[in-house]
Order: sequence, then C-alpha cells, then structure tokens
Amino acid sequence: MFGLYSTYDCKIDDKGRVLLPGKLKTELALFITDVFILKRSVFGGCLELWPKSEWEKETAEISKLNRFNRENVEFIRKYMAGLKQIELDGTGRLLIPKDLLAFAGIEKDIVLSGMGEKLEIWDKVKYETNLNSGSDFENLAERVMGGLRNKTE
Repeated sequence: MFGLYSTYDCKIDDKGRVLLPGKLKTELALFITDVFILKRSVFGGCLELWPKSEWEKETAEISKLNRFNRENVEFIRKYMAGLKQIELDGTGRLLIPKDLLAFAGIEKDIVLSGMGEKLEIWDKVKYETNLNSGSDFENLAERVMGGLRNKTE
C-alpha cells in the first residue's frame, strides 16, 4: 500500500517552484514519471498533491454520486475547483500555479506534510497556526479514535 507520512520544510521560489527534498523523491519514486493532481483542500486552507493513480481511486468513489442531485453536483464542482494536472520538471521541482498559491496563502516557507495517499502543501505559518490552535488535540483524539480499539470483531 502506498503511503506518505513524513513532513518536510521547504522554500518556494518567486516563480512558484518547489524543489522536492531527496527523501521525498525517494518516497515518490514510483510516481515521479506520473502526472500529479494538485487541488485545493476541503479543510484547512492548504493544497493537496495526489499521485494520479491515487487520485483515480479517490474519484472512483465520487463518480458514484448521482449527478441528478443538485447537492451532489455542487459538491463535485467545489471539490474539483482549481484542480491542476502537473508534472515534476527535470530537476525534481514542482510548479504551483499562482491561483493555488493565492488560495493557500503560500508565501516563501512551506511545509509538505504526508497524509497517507497524498501530500498537503501549507504555508509554514498557517501550518503551525493550524496545529497549535483550535480544539484540544487530546480530546479530539479521544472523540475520533477512542472507541476503535474496543470494538469487538
């Protein structure tokens, strides 16, 4: 099973290019020649980078939605908004389009955070703020994960 779980601090240049760290390139080795999908995240004000093969698994579920239901169509439209197909250049750089940089408020310092099948791309300040604000993580972990290990099979 494919999985990205590390976090990397990087810089973005004036043209919107990010040089991926060597270790991340190794993790993405199966997909380096593949097209990537870059999109707005539903939560958090960051971007998501998906290897196309993983994105196709994600959209297989979305394609099951009834397109004659207005709410479904509105969801699909907003979920796919701003989506771009991108490739790494010959030096392993990723070009982030200006509209997506603006959406995520990305300036100079960024964080690439592995979320399993995708990477989140954050402005570093926004990432730190997101991690350090909001609900108490201990209580959130208890609500989300608390009952999982106690279920009988």
